[in-house]
Amino acid sequence: MPYLLIRHRLRDYTIWKPAFGDHAATHEAAGCLGGGLFHVADDRTEIVALLEWDTLDNARALADSADLDERMQWVGVEGTPEFTLLEKLEDVAV
Repeated sequence: MPYLLIRHRLRDYTIWKPAFGDHAATHEAAGCLGGGLFHVADDRTEIVALLEWDTLDNARALADSADLDERMQWVGVEGTPEFTLLEKLEDVAV
């Protein structure tokens, strides 16, 4: 399965989170299967989203979209977001 890892800094999580939720239908229509939101343990302004996708091409298309770039600026993402495309090798037991 392909994943898209997005890492960015926020001015205000309480403004960003509802906008992220409002964009969920766009993510789903683009092939997103869901995922998780995280913050760096010692810095609540640094957010990481790990989203699973139906295809690598669909994940790449969203990461490269002008709509996402504009939306991120509008909701207070600071600096340049980092996008990393991942492909799962296998599940492992701990």
